Amino acid sequence: AEFATLRHRGEDVWNQALGRVEIQGGSDEQRRTFYSALYRSILFPHRFYDFNQNHQPIHYSPYDGKVHPGVLYTDSGFWDTFRAAHPLYNLLYPEISAEILQSLITSYHESGWLPSWSSPGNREVMIGNHAFSLLADGWVKGITNFDLATAVDATIHDAHNSGWAGMGRNAIYDQLGYVPYPEVGAGTSQTLEFAYDDFCAATLAKAAGRTDVEKAFLKSAMNWTNVFDPKTDFMRPRNKAGSWVEPFDPIEWGGAFTEGNAWQWTWSVMQDVPGLVQAMGGDKAFAGKLDAMFNAGTAVKVGTYGFMIHEMNEMVAQNLGQYAHGNEPVHHVLYLYDFAGQPWMTQARVRQVMNLLYQSTPDGLCGDEDTGEMSAWYVLSALGIYPVCPGTPDYLIGSPIFDQATLHLQNGKTFIITAKSNGPQKYYIGSAKLNGEPFDKVYITHDQIQAGGELSFQMESFPNYHWGVGSESVPPAAIQAIQ
Repeated sequence: AEFATLRHRGEDVWNQALGRVEIQGGSDEQRRTFYSALYRSILFPHRFYDFNQNHQPIHYSPYDGKVHPGVLYTDSGFWDTFRAAHPLYNLLYPEISAEILQSLITSYHESGWLPSWSSPGNREVMIGNHAFSLLADGWVKGITNFDLATAVDATIHDAHNSGWAGMGRNAIYDQLGYVPYPEVGAGTSQTLEFAYDDFCAATLAKAAGRTDVEKAFLKSAMNWTNVFDPKTDFMRPRNKAGSWVEPFDPIEWGGAFTEGNAWQWTWSVMQDVPGLVQAMGGDKAFAGKLDAMFNAGTAVKVGTYGFMIHEMNEMVAQNLGQYAHGNEPVHHVLYLYDFAGQPWMTQARVRQVMNLLYQSTPDGLCGDEDTGEMSAWYVLSALGIYPVCPGTPDYLIGSPIFDQATLHLQNGKTFIITAKSNGPQKYYIGSAKLNGEPFDKVYITHDQIQAGGELSFQMESFPNYHWGVGSESVPPAAIQAIQ
Protein backbone atom coordinates (compact mmCIF):
# COMPACT_ATOMS: atom_id res chain seq x y z
CA ALA A 1 0.00 0.00 0.00
CA GLU A 2 2.82 2.40 0.84
CA PHE A 3 4.50 1.77 -2.55
CA ALA A 4 1.21 2.33 -4.37
CA THR A 5 0.68 5.58 -2.49
CA LEU A 6 4.14 6.83 -3.40
CA ARG A 7 3.65 5.77 -7.03
CA HIS A 8 0.36 7.68 -7.31
CA ARG A 9 1.90 10.68 -5.60
CA GLY A 10 4.75 10.63 -8.10
CA GLU A 11 2.30 10.38 -10.99
CA ASP A 12 0.43 13.40 -9.67
CA VAL A 13 3.62 15.44 -9.38
CA TRP A 14 4.70 14.60 -12.94
CA ASN A 15 1.22 15.20 -14.34
CA GLN A 16 1.17 18.63 -12.75
CA ALA A 17 4.62 19.47 -14.13
CA LEU A 18 4.01 18.16 -17.64
CA GLY A 19 0.46 19.47 -17.60
CA ARG A 20 1.65 23.06 -17.80
CA VAL A 21 1.40 22.45 -21.53
CA GLU A 22 -1.64 20.72 -23.03
CA ILE A 23 -1.44 19.80 -26.69
CA GLN A 24 -4.04 18.75 -29.22
CA GLY A 25 -3.55 17.44 -32.72
CA GLY A 26 -0.40 16.11 -34.28
CA SER A 27 0.34 12.41 -34.56
CA ASP A 28 0.66 9.95 -31.69
CA GLU A 29 4.40 9.88 -32.33
CA GLN A 30 4.65 13.69 -32.19
CA ARG A 31 2.76 13.81 -28.92
CA ARG A 32 4.96 11.10 -27.40
CA THR A 33 8.06 12.89 -28.62
CA PHE A 34 6.85 16.20 -27.21
CA TYR A 35 6.08 14.98 -23.72
CA SER A 36 9.21 12.81 -23.65
CA ALA A 37 11.20 15.92 -24.51
CA LEU A 38 9.43 18.04 -21.89
CA TYR A 39 10.09 15.32 -19.31
CA ARG A 40 13.80 15.21 -20.12
CA SER A 41 14.03 19.01 -20.19
CA ILE A 42 12.94 19.32 -16.57
CA LEU A 43 15.02 16.49 -15.13
CA PHE A 44 17.76 19.10 -14.68
CA PRO A 45 19.14 20.89 -12.77
CA HIS A 46 18.92 19.10 -9.42
CA ARG A 47 18.34 20.56 -5.99
CA PHE A 48 21.31 19.99 -3.67
CA TYR A 49 20.21 20.30 -0.05
CA ASP A 50 19.24 18.68 3.25
CA PHE A 51 17.09 19.76 6.20
CA ASN A 52 18.13 21.06 9.61
CA GLN A 53 16.41 20.23 12.89
CA ASN A 54 13.82 22.91 12.17
CA HIS A 55 13.01 21.32 8.78
CA GLN A 56 14.56 24.26 6.93
CA PRO A 57 16.63 23.56 3.80
CA ILE A 58 20.40 23.73 4.21
CA HIS A 59 23.32 22.64 2.07
CA TYR A 60 26.94 21.65 2.53
CA SER A 61 28.90 23.99 0.31
CA PRO A 62 31.24 22.34 -2.20
CA TYR A 63 33.00 25.71 -2.36
CA ASP A 64 33.92 26.66 1.22
CA GLY A 65 33.20 23.40 3.05
CA LYS A 66 30.64 24.98 5.37
CA VAL A 67 26.92 24.46 5.94
CA HIS A 68 24.68 27.27 4.70
CA PRO A 69 20.93 27.85 4.61
CA GLY A 70 18.98 27.37 1.38
CA VAL A 71 19.51 25.15 -1.63
CA LEU A 72 22.00 24.94 -4.44
CA TYR A 73 21.16 23.70 -7.93
CA THR A 74 23.59 21.33 -9.59
CA ASP A 75 24.14 19.28 -12.74
CA SER A 76 23.58 21.90 -15.40
CA GLY A 77 26.10 22.91 -18.04
CA PHE A 78 25.27 26.50 -18.85
CA TRP A 79 27.24 26.43 -22.13
CA ASP A 80 24.45 24.20 -23.37
CA THR A 81 21.42 25.15 -21.30
CA PHE A 82 21.44 28.96 -21.47
CA ARG A 83 20.14 28.68 -25.03
CA ALA A 84 16.74 26.98 -24.56
CA ALA A 85 16.52 25.00 -21.32
CA HIS A 86 16.66 27.90 -18.88
CA PRO A 87 14.41 30.10 -21.06
CA LEU A 88 11.94 27.20 -21.03
CA TYR A 89 12.01 27.18 -17.23
CA ASN A 90 11.51 30.96 -17.19
CA LEU A 91 8.44 30.54 -19.39
CA LEU A 92 6.76 27.53 -17.78
CA TYR A 93 8.36 27.11 -14.34
CA PRO A 94 9.39 30.59 -13.16
CA GLU A 95 9.09 29.60 -9.50
CA ILE A 96 11.84 27.01 -10.08
CA SER A 97 13.91 29.53 -12.04
CA ALA A 98 13.72 31.87 -9.10
CA GLU A 99 15.41 29.24 -6.91
CA ILE A 100 18.00 28.49 -9.60
CA LEU A 101 18.96 32.15 -10.00
CA GLN A 102 19.22 32.63 -6.25
CA SER A 103 21.46 29.57 -6.21
CA LEU A 104 23.82 31.35 -8.62
CA ILE A 105 24.13 34.29 -6.23
CA THR A 106 24.60 31.87 -3.32
CA SER A 107 27.43 30.15 -5.21
CA TYR A 108 29.04 33.53 -5.83
CA HIS A 109 28.93 34.38 -2.13
CA GLU A 110 30.45 31.04 -1.17
CA SER A 111 33.13 30.83 -3.87
CA GLY A 112 33.79 34.30 -5.25
CA TRP A 113 32.67 33.24 -8.74
CA LEU A 114 29.46 32.61 -10.62
CA PRO A 115 29.37 28.95 -11.67
CA SER A 116 29.47 27.84 -15.28
CA TRP A 117 29.05 24.07 -14.88
CA SER A 118 27.86 23.11 -11.41
CA SER A 119 28.08 19.47 -10.36
CA PRO A 120 27.69 20.42 -7.45
CA GLY A 121 30.84 22.55 -7.30
CA ASN A 122 32.07 24.21 -10.45
CA ARG A 123 33.73 22.19 -13.18
CA GLU A 124 36.29 24.05 -15.26
CA VAL A 125 34.92 22.92 -18.63
CA MET A 126 33.58 24.73 -21.69
CA ILE A 127 33.77 28.46 -22.27
CA GLY A 128 31.92 31.70 -21.61
CA ASN A 129 30.29 33.47 -18.66
CA HIS A 130 26.82 32.06 -19.23
CA ALA A 131 25.57 32.59 -15.70
CA PHE A 132 25.32 36.20 -16.96
CA SER A 133 22.75 34.96 -19.48
CA LEU A 134 20.71 33.04 -16.91
CA LEU A 135 20.50 36.07 -14.63
CA ALA A 136 19.68 38.54 -17.43
CA ASP A 137 17.06 36.31 -19.04
CA GLY A 138 15.36 35.78 -15.70
CA TRP A 139 15.41 39.47 -14.87
CA VAL A 140 13.89 40.69 -18.16
CA LYS A 141 11.18 38.04 -17.78
CA GLY A 142 10.12 39.19 -14.34
CA ILE A 143 12.13 36.84 -12.12
CA THR A 144 13.69 39.43 -9.85
CA ASN A 145 14.01 37.68 -6.50
CA PHE A 146 17.83 37.74 -6.49
CA ASP A 147 19.96 40.69 -5.40
CA LEU A 148 20.60 42.71 -8.55
CA ALA A 149 23.51 44.72 -7.13
CA THR A 150 25.36 41.52 -6.24
CA ALA A 151 24.63 40.10 -9.69
CA VAL A 152 26.18 43.16 -11.36
CA ASP A 153 29.22 43.03 -9.06
CA ALA A 154 29.64 39.36 -9.94
CA THR A 155 29.59 40.06 -13.67
CA ILE A 156 32.24 42.76 -13.26
CA HIS A 157 34.44 40.42 -11.24
CA ASP A 158 34.10 37.42 -13.55
CA ALA A 159 34.55 39.49 -16.71
CA HIS A 160 37.93 40.83 -15.64
CA ASN A 161 39.54 37.86 -13.94
CA SER A 162 40.76 34.63 -15.46
CA GLY A 163 39.39 31.65 -13.61
CA TRP A 164 36.42 29.36 -13.78
CA ALA A 165 34.41 31.73 -15.92
CA GLY A 166 36.41 31.26 -19.13
CA MET A 167 39.91 30.02 -19.83
CA GLY A 168 40.81 32.87 -22.17
CA ARG A 169 39.23 35.83 -20.38
CA ASN A 170 41.97 37.98 -18.95
CA ALA A 171 43.91 41.17 -19.57
CA ILE A 172 44.84 40.22 -23.13
CA TYR A 173 41.17 39.97 -24.08
CA ASP A 174 40.44 43.39 -22.58
CA GLN A 175 43.47 44.79 -24.38
CA LEU A 176 42.85 43.32 -27.83
CA GLY A 177 39.07 43.04 -27.88
CA TYR A 178 39.35 39.38 -28.86
CA VAL A 179 40.96 36.18 -27.61
CA PRO A 180 43.96 35.50 -29.86
CA TYR A 181 44.65 32.16 -31.48
CA PRO A 182 46.90 30.12 -31.42
CA GLU A 183 48.03 31.86 -28.25
CA VAL A 184 44.80 30.71 -26.56
CA GLY A 185 42.84 27.62 -27.54
CA ALA A 186 39.33 28.14 -28.92
CA GLY A 187 40.03 31.86 -29.08
CA THR A 188 37.46 32.78 -31.73
CA SER A 189 34.54 30.96 -30.13
CA GLN A 190 35.53 32.38 -26.76
CA THR A 191 35.43 35.89 -28.19
CA LEU A 192 31.93 35.34 -29.54
CA GLU A 193 30.60 33.91 -26.28
CA PHE A 194 32.17 36.64 -24.16
CA ALA A 195 30.63 39.29 -26.42
CA TYR A 196 27.16 37.79 -26.02
CA ASP A 197 27.58 37.38 -22.27
CA ASP A 198 28.73 40.99 -21.97
CA PHE A 199 25.47 42.05 -23.58
CA CYS A 200 23.69 40.14 -20.81
CA ALA A 201 25.86 41.85 -18.21
CA ALA A 202 24.95 45.23 -19.75
CA THR A 203 21.27 44.32 -19.43
CA LEU A 204 21.72 43.70 -15.70
CA ALA A 205 23.76 46.88 -15.28
CA LYS A 206 21.07 48.94 -16.98
CA ALA A 207 18.42 47.49 -14.68
CA ALA A 208 20.59 48.47 -11.72
CA GLY A 209 21.15 52.00 -13.00
CA ARG A 210 24.90 51.40 -13.37
CA THR A 211 25.32 53.43 -16.54
CA ASP A 212 29.12 53.32 -16.60
CA VAL A 213 29.14 49.55 -16.28
CA GLU A 214 26.41 49.23 -18.89
CA LYS A 215 28.36 51.28 -21.44
CA ALA A 216 31.55 49.31 -20.87
CA PHE A 217 29.79 46.00 -21.36
CA LEU A 218 27.91 47.23 -24.42
CA LYS A 219 31.23 48.20 -25.98
CA SER A 220 32.73 44.75 -25.43
CA ALA A 221 29.48 43.15 -26.63
CA MET A 222 30.51 44.39 -30.09
CA ASN A 223 33.80 42.48 -29.98
CA TRP A 224 32.34 39.97 -32.42
CA THR A 225 33.30 42.45 -35.14
CA ASN A 226 36.96 41.88 -34.30
CA VAL A 227 36.84 38.25 -35.47
CA PHE A 228 34.53 38.69 -38.46
CA ASP A 229 36.26 38.70 -41.84
CA PRO A 230 34.09 40.50 -44.43
CA LYS A 231 36.15 39.05 -47.28
CA THR A 232 35.07 35.50 -46.45
CA ASP A 233 31.92 36.24 -44.41
CA PHE A 234 33.20 33.94 -41.67
CA MET A 235 34.32 34.33 -38.11
CA ARG A 236 38.03 33.59 -38.18
CA PRO A 237 40.94 33.11 -35.79
CA ARG A 238 43.15 36.13 -35.32
CA ASN A 239 46.56 36.01 -33.69
CA LYS A 240 48.01 38.34 -31.07
CA ALA A 241 49.67 40.47 -33.75
CA GLY A 242 46.25 41.14 -35.31
CA SER A 243 46.65 39.00 -38.44
CA TRP A 244 44.17 36.42 -39.70
CA VAL A 245 45.52 32.94 -39.11
CA GLU A 246 46.37 31.10 -42.33
CA PRO A 247 45.57 28.67 -43.80
CA PHE A 248 41.84 28.93 -43.09
CA ASP A 249 39.28 26.26 -43.91
CA PRO A 250 35.72 26.77 -42.65
CA ILE A 251 35.09 23.01 -42.36
CA GLU A 252 38.04 22.44 -40.00
CA TRP A 253 36.92 21.59 -36.47
CA GLY A 254 38.69 22.58 -33.31
CA GLY A 255 41.61 24.93 -32.99
CA ALA A 256 40.04 28.36 -32.68
CA PHE A 257 36.55 26.87 -32.27
CA THR A 258 35.04 24.87 -29.43
CA GLU A 259 33.45 21.63 -30.67
CA GLY A 260 32.74 23.05 -34.09
CA ASN A 261 34.04 24.98 -37.07
CA ALA A 262 33.59 28.38 -38.71
CA TRP A 263 30.36 27.31 -40.43
CA GLN A 264 28.70 26.70 -37.08
CA TRP A 265 30.24 29.53 -35.05
CA THR A 266 29.85 32.37 -37.55
CA TRP A 267 26.23 32.85 -36.44
CA SER A 268 26.94 33.28 -32.71
CA VAL A 269 26.01 36.95 -32.58
CA MET A 270 22.67 36.53 -30.84
CA GLN A 271 22.89 40.03 -29.36
CA ASP A 272 23.29 41.75 -32.74
CA VAL A 273 21.76 39.66 -35.52
CA PRO A 274 20.82 42.74 -37.62
CA GLY A 275 24.43 43.86 -37.33
CA LEU A 276 25.62 40.51 -38.64
CA VAL A 277 23.08 40.73 -41.47
CA GLN A 278 24.50 44.08 -42.52
CA ALA A 279 28.09 42.88 -42.14
CA MET A 280 27.32 40.12 -44.65
CA GLY A 281 25.83 42.55 -47.15
CA GLY A 282 22.14 42.67 -46.26
CA ASP A 283 19.14 40.36 -46.18
CA LYS A 284 19.64 38.56 -49.47
CA ALA A 285 23.33 37.88 -48.92
CA PHE A 286 22.72 36.79 -45.33
CA ALA A 287 19.97 34.36 -46.31
CA GLY A 288 22.19 33.09 -49.09
CA LYS A 289 24.93 32.38 -46.58
CA LEU A 290 22.45 30.43 -44.46
CA ASP A 291 21.43 28.45 -47.54
CA ALA A 292 25.08 27.76 -48.29
CA MET A 293 25.52 26.25 -44.83
CA PHE A 294 22.99 23.55 -45.66
CA ASN A 295 24.42 23.02 -49.14
CA ALA A 296 28.09 22.92 -48.14
CA GLY A 297 28.24 19.14 -47.78
CA THR A 298 29.03 17.18 -44.64
CA ALA A 299 32.79 16.85 -45.09
CA VAL A 300 34.83 17.82 -42.03
CA LYS A 301 38.49 18.13 -41.17
CA VAL A 302 39.34 16.88 -37.72
CA GLY A 303 41.73 19.76 -37.15
CA THR A 304 43.33 19.79 -33.73
CA TYR A 305 41.21 16.89 -32.46
CA GLY A 306 43.15 14.35 -34.48
CA PHE A 307 40.14 12.03 -34.78
CA MET A 308 36.40 12.13 -35.43
CA ILE A 309 34.43 12.98 -32.32
CA HIS A 310 30.78 12.10 -31.90
CA GLU A 311 29.53 15.59 -32.79
CA MET A 312 31.18 15.27 -36.20
CA ASN A 313 29.74 11.81 -36.79
CA GLU A 314 26.26 13.04 -35.83
CA MET A 315 26.55 15.97 -38.22
CA VAL A 316 27.48 13.68 -41.11
CA ALA A 317 24.58 11.35 -40.28
CA GLN A 318 22.12 14.27 -40.27
CA ASN A 319 22.93 15.07 -43.91
CA LEU A 320 22.09 18.75 -43.37
CA GLY A 321 25.33 20.17 -44.69
CA GLN A 322 27.36 21.97 -42.03
CA TYR A 323 24.34 22.42 -39.77
CA ALA A 324 25.35 20.32 -36.74
CA HIS A 325 22.21 20.19 -34.61
CA GLY A 326 23.71 17.48 -32.41
CA ASN A 327 25.70 20.21 -30.67
CA GLU A 328 24.43 23.45 -29.23
CA PRO A 329 26.15 26.41 -30.98
CA VAL A 330 23.75 26.18 -33.95
CA HIS A 331 20.52 25.82 -31.99
CA HIS A 332 19.36 29.35 -32.84
CA VAL A 333 20.52 29.36 -36.47
CA LEU A 334 17.34 28.11 -38.17
CA TYR A 335 15.49 31.12 -36.77
CA LEU A 336 17.88 33.63 -38.32
CA TYR A 337 16.02 33.57 -41.64
CA ASP A 338 13.33 35.51 -39.71
CA PHE A 339 15.78 38.42 -39.45
CA ALA A 340 16.53 38.40 -43.18
CA GLY A 341 13.02 38.71 -44.59
CA GLN A 342 12.59 34.99 -45.28
CA PRO A 343 10.49 33.63 -42.39
CA TRP A 344 9.18 30.85 -44.64
CA MET A 345 12.69 29.37 -44.67
CA THR A 346 12.73 29.29 -40.87
CA GLN A 347 9.35 27.55 -40.97
CA ALA A 348 10.52 24.91 -43.44
CA ARG A 349 13.90 24.28 -41.80
CA VAL A 350 12.54 24.05 -38.25
CA ARG A 351 9.89 21.56 -39.26
CA GLN A 352 12.49 19.55 -41.20
CA VAL A 353 14.80 19.25 -38.19
CA MET A 354 11.97 18.37 -35.80
CA ASN A 355 10.82 15.59 -38.13
CA LEU A 356 14.26 14.20 -38.94
CA LEU A 357 16.13 14.42 -35.67
CA TYR A 358 13.62 13.83 -32.86
CA GLN A 359 11.66 10.69 -32.08
CA SER A 360 10.19 9.07 -28.97
CA THR A 361 12.49 6.05 -29.19
CA PRO A 362 15.46 5.43 -26.84
CA ASP A 363 17.81 6.69 -29.57
CA GLY A 364 15.48 9.53 -30.53
CA LEU A 365 17.99 12.36 -30.02
CA CYS A 366 20.64 13.29 -32.57
CA GLY A 367 23.15 14.32 -29.90
CA ASP A 368 23.74 14.37 -26.17
CA GLU A 369 20.83 15.50 -24.03
CA ASP A 370 23.24 17.96 -22.43
CA THR A 371 21.24 18.39 -19.21
CA GLY A 372 17.99 19.21 -20.95
CA GLU A 373 19.06 21.52 -23.78
CA MET A 374 18.57 19.18 -26.72
CA SER A 375 15.00 18.40 -25.66
CA ALA A 376 14.18 21.98 -24.65
CA TRP A 377 14.94 23.07 -28.23
CA TYR A 378 12.29 20.64 -29.43
CA VAL A 379 9.69 21.66 -26.84
CA LEU A 380 9.91 25.34 -27.72
CA SER A 381 10.18 24.75 -31.45
CA ALA A 382 7.17 22.41 -31.42
CA LEU A 383 5.19 25.21 -29.77
CA GLY A 384 6.31 27.49 -32.60
CA ILE A 385 8.57 29.87 -30.64
CA TYR A 386 12.27 30.09 -29.80
CA PRO A 387 14.45 32.52 -27.75
CA VAL A 388 17.22 33.39 -30.18
CA CYS A 389 18.78 35.84 -27.72
CA PRO A 390 18.24 34.93 -24.06
CA GLY A 391 18.50 38.13 -22.06
CA THR A 392 15.80 39.71 -24.20
CA PRO A 393 12.03 39.18 -23.89
CA ASP A 394 11.61 38.11 -27.52
CA TYR A 395 10.69 34.70 -28.94
CA LEU A 396 11.15 34.21 -32.69
CA ILE A 397 8.37 32.38 -34.52
CA GLY A 398 8.92 29.13 -36.38
CA SER A 399 6.38 26.46 -37.30
CA PRO A 400 4.12 24.98 -34.58
CA ILE A 401 3.46 21.27 -35.09
CA PHE A 402 0.28 20.92 -33.02
CA ASP A 403 -3.23 22.12 -33.80
CA GLN A 404 -3.38 23.68 -30.36
CA ALA A 405 -1.05 24.11 -27.42
CA THR A 406 -2.33 25.60 -24.18
CA LEU A 407 0.26 27.03 -21.78
CA HIS A 408 -0.96 27.06 -18.19
CA LEU A 409 1.15 29.89 -16.84
CA GLN A 410 2.31 30.14 -13.26
CA ASN A 411 0.52 33.49 -12.90
CA GLY A 412 -2.81 31.71 -13.36
CA LYS A 413 -3.41 32.81 -16.96
CA THR A 414 -3.41 30.70 -20.10
CA PHE A 415 -1.84 31.37 -23.47
CA ILE A 416 -3.06 29.34 -26.43
CA ILE A 417 -1.17 28.76 -29.68
CA THR A 418 -3.35 27.38 -32.47
CA ALA A 419 -2.32 26.28 -35.93
CA LYS A 420 -5.33 25.90 -38.21
CA SER A 421 -5.17 23.46 -41.14
CA ASN A 422 -1.90 22.16 -39.73
CA GLY A 423 -0.32 19.00 -41.12
CA PRO A 424 2.85 17.29 -42.37
CA GLN A 425 2.68 19.17 -45.67
CA LYS A 426 1.28 22.39 -44.21
CA TYR A 427 4.13 23.89 -42.25
CA TYR A 428 4.12 27.41 -43.73
CA ILE A 429 2.40 30.31 -41.97
CA GLY A 430 -0.13 31.96 -44.26
CA SER A 431 -1.39 34.52 -41.75
CA ALA A 432 -1.63 35.07 -38.01
CA LYS A 433 -3.75 36.78 -35.37
CA LEU A 434 -2.98 37.75 -31.80
CA ASN A 435 -6.10 37.97 -29.65
CA GLY A 436 -8.20 38.28 -32.79
CA GLU A 437 -6.18 41.09 -34.36
CA PRO A 438 -3.98 40.65 -37.47
CA PHE A 439 -0.44 39.83 -36.43
CA ASP A 440 2.43 40.40 -38.86
CA LYS A 441 5.49 39.97 -36.65
CA VAL A 442 7.98 37.12 -36.59
CA TYR A 443 8.37 37.47 -32.84
CA ILE A 444 6.26 37.66 -29.72
CA THR A 445 7.33 39.03 -26.36
CA HIS A 446 7.36 37.36 -22.99
CA ASP A 447 4.94 39.95 -21.61
CA GLN A 448 2.47 39.26 -24.41
CA ILE A 449 2.48 35.58 -23.51
CA GLN A 450 2.25 36.21 -19.77
CA ALA A 451 -0.77 38.46 -20.32
CA GLY A 452 -2.69 35.44 -21.60
CA GLY A 453 -4.64 35.18 -24.82
CA GLU A 454 -4.32 33.39 -28.13
CA LEU A 455 -1.85 33.42 -30.99
CA SER A 456 -3.49 31.84 -34.01
CA PHE A 457 -1.82 30.77 -37.25
CA GLN A 458 -3.35 29.78 -40.55
CA MET A 459 -1.08 27.10 -41.97
CA GLU A 460 -0.55 26.55 -45.69
CA SER A 461 1.29 24.13 -47.97
CA PHE A 462 3.09 26.99 -49.74
CA PRO A 463 5.04 29.99 -48.47
CA ASN A 464 3.49 33.39 -47.96
CA TYR A 465 6.23 35.70 -49.19
CA HIS A 466 4.44 38.73 -47.73
CA TRP A 467 3.82 37.70 -44.11
CA GLY A 468 6.31 38.87 -41.51
CA VAL A 469 8.75 40.46 -43.94
CA GLY A 470 8.42 44.17 -43.10
CA SER A 471 11.03 46.13 -41.19
CA GLU A 472 8.64 46.39 -38.25
CA SER A 473 8.06 42.63 -38.26
CA VAL A 474 11.52 41.85 -36.88
CA PRO A 475 12.70 42.58 -33.35
CA PRO A 476 15.35 45.28 -33.03
CA ALA A 477 18.95 44.26 -32.45
CA ALA A 478 19.12 43.31 -28.82
CA ILE A 479 22.22 45.38 -28.30
CA GLN A 480 20.41 48.48 -29.58
CA ALA A 481 17.16 47.83 -27.74
CA ILE A 482 18.74 48.37 -24.33
CA GLN A 483 20.63 51.56 -25.24
